[in-house]
Amino acid sequence: MSLVERDLKVIWHPYTQMQTAQPPVPIVRGEGACLFDESGKKYIDAVSSWWVNIHGHAHPYIAQKVAEQLHKLEHVIFAGFTHEGAVELAERLLQLLPANQQKVFYSDNGSTANEVAIKMCLQYWHNRGEARTKILAFKNAYHGDTFGAMAVSGRSAFTAAFDSLLFEVEFIDLPTEENIQSLKSQISSLKSELACFIFEPLVQGAGGMIMYEARYLNELMKHCREENVLMIDDEVFTGFGRTGKNFACDHLTEQPDIMCFSKGLTGGTMALGVTTCSTQIYDAFLSDDRLKTLFHGHSFTANPVACAAALASMDLFIEPSTRQNIERIEQMHTLFLQKIKNHSKIKTVRQTGTILAMEWETGNDTSYFSSLRDTLYNYFLRAGIILRPLGNIVYILPPYCITNDELAYIYSHVERALDEI
Repeated sequence: MSLVERDLKVIWHPYTQMQTAQPPVPIVRGEGACLFDESGKKYIDAVSSWWVNIHGHAHPYIAQKVAEQLHKLEHVIFAGFTHEGAVELAERLLQLLPANQQKVFYSDNGSTANEVAIKMCLQYWHNRGEARTKILAFKNAYHGDTFGAMAVSGRSAFTAAFDSLLFEVEFIDLPTEENIQSLKSQISSLKSELACFIFEPLVQGAGGMIMYEARYLNELMKHCREENVLMIDDEVFTGFGRTGKNFACDHLTEQPDIMCFSKGLTGGTMALGVTTCSTQIYDAFLSDDRLKTLFHGHSFTANPVACAAALASMDLFIEPSTRQNIERIEQMHTLFLQKIKNHSKIKTVRQTGTILAMEWETGNDTSYFSSLRDTLYNYFLRAGIILRPLGNIVYILPPYCITNDELAYIYSHVERALDEI
């Protein structure tokens, strides 16, 4: 029995309508920016395996550090205990972040990193004896699939079955020159009710790679600071180089109270979530009253093996060659954008850092359920390219180790698709 046949007997895949989905591609190994199936066919992983892989698959350095850790300590309860990897990772991560970030809370993934952040903000006000329970978020946001993260994400087909169970959120438009003053007025009118403002900085990933300007986010954040509204910067997607800088917040002068990380944190090796916060947030939980404790935890909090992977990934991330690769990808994306931006089948094309998104013209509004999605996905898959369109939006988000030839191959097939589909 083949791997696919075995899979179909026992597996339920994410974001997949199992009744109509094609059989999954059986991947047996990875190397660099590529994956290989059981027949030996090579695929360029142009979406970094759901945006997590930044250094390439089966990176020998990360593998070595993970193997060494497995022979030393695989796990220890993190309530009442600690270990070297968790402490060192927190120390090194905080050195890269804005100066106001002073404490690290570990969890399992991006959704839980955001859940922790939301709970921190809600309980911050509760501990202070203030009734602030409303949350501010952007329309079309995506912060995860657990209930709290889902509640602060835009209402859509993804949340429809659960909408009546989600807590109240005030959704606002992305800031622009035209609406910034009205958004600020809206925040001022709600400030006594708002526990926090959560946002994806500069790029809304799952919403369709929607991009907006740092200067207007900065102005909005400055106003939130003036109105004493806490801010959560969800860098699960944008962190670790995706926007061209270490973190999207590096494009800003205003800084958040809380930051969330996952995906590229371990170089795509395994699941790990991090929520960092300011001393102001942390201090609100310090008390002789045990009821003011942050009652949140996970069995695998600060897993030593995951921390080892993250530390190895960070070693690679701070190498000059990684910065050079990020700049190289940015430059190649920009050149390709200029080449195709006036194509009749391109509605819009946009770029932030190593993220390039192309919206196909369909005659209709953008839709995650556009029939064009499957046509494009299969077209690229046949060519040995993994691109997972968000409806009629095709985006290229490669590992930083991708070669110029591999990028050129992807670009050439995008051009062919524009001409043939």
